[in-house]
Amino acid sequence: MRDRTIEGSPLVSILMPAKNVEAYIAECLESVLEQSYDNWELIVVNDNSDDLTKLILQEYALNDSRIAVIDNEGSGIIDALQLAFQNCEGDYITRMDSDDKMAPQKIEKLVNALLKNSAGHVATGYVKYFSENELGNGYKKYESWLNKLTESENNYSEIYKECVIASPCWMTYRDDFIKVGGFDGPYPEDYDLCFRFRNNNLKVICLKEVLHYWRDYDNRTSRTDSNYADNSFMDLKVHHFIKQDLDSKKELVLWGAGKKGKTIAQKLIDSNIDFMWVCDNVNKIGHNIYGKTLLEFNDSLLSSESQVIVAVAQKGAQEAIALKLLDCESYYFC
Repeated sequence: MRDRTIEGSPLVSILMPAKNVEAYIAECLESVLEQSYDNWELIVVNDNSDDLTKLILQEYALNDSRIAVIDNEGSGIIDALQLAFQNCEGDYITRMDSDDKMAPQKIEKLVNALLKNSAGHVATGYVKYFSENELGNGYKKYESWLNKLTESENNYSEIYKECVIASPCWMTYRDDFIKVGGFDGPYPEDYDLCFRFRNNNLKVICLKEVLHYWRDYDNRTSRTDSNYADNSFMDLKVHHFIKQDLDSKKELVLWGAGKKGKTIAQKLIDSNIDFMWVCDNVNKIGHNIYGKTLLEFNDSLLSSESQVIVAVAQKGAQEAIALKLLDCESYYFC
């Protein structure tokens, strides 16, 4: 059993699933070993790897008692993360991805941020993507968007667009992690955890420096696993909207009848939630879809008591719609 504190420094548990990352795991582990903060334990769960991942992990564990390697009893990231948490002892909890790298002061910076604040907080910082190949434009945009949210210290404000706290770049108190339900949620697990941080009123502490280096490559799990497909994200968004943000006393309006708008409409109908459906597409206005007639927007349809889900992804169109929704509660599902 590790010391819970060393000279007043709390023990940090770093939880990390690992599957078939023989090409990257050593670089990841070296970045953990190089941390300026020493009092940590790394609980790595080998998720049924069929390459040299487990052997590399075991070699590192033999050389540093702070590293523990466990075989996943189930399958997949959620099972691995749950098992890692069951076997950790730290007062502070963070997650790491086995193909990424930590900035040298990542753990120290996150710990100090939490020490300066009471319980009820989650700390995060900037992230930076890197790749041996050319980095895709979508990843560049996501990195920029995510870091701007952190810079503005208002991460939750756009939670219905995408995951607003990078999955391997947060830290919180153990008791707060238990309070929000830990990793006991559906896929995509990082996005669901963000919603539960918000729903349980954890305040975000934003450190305005790069703390985590996020690797992109062709067979990264987020690219290949069906649990991270668009429909999984939309399921999660609608679930949390109904659970946390829907006000049954207000009129609900869905704006947009493209693929995402139709998906949201079907999920609302399946949940027996009534709504008005509007769009700007003249070829769809007046048509009946799923038993709902699509209406052309005009100001008389909305009031200050309206809740509006905007399912229009184009930035210019969103900005134009936003000007029309100044008096309404609006949620941008992108």
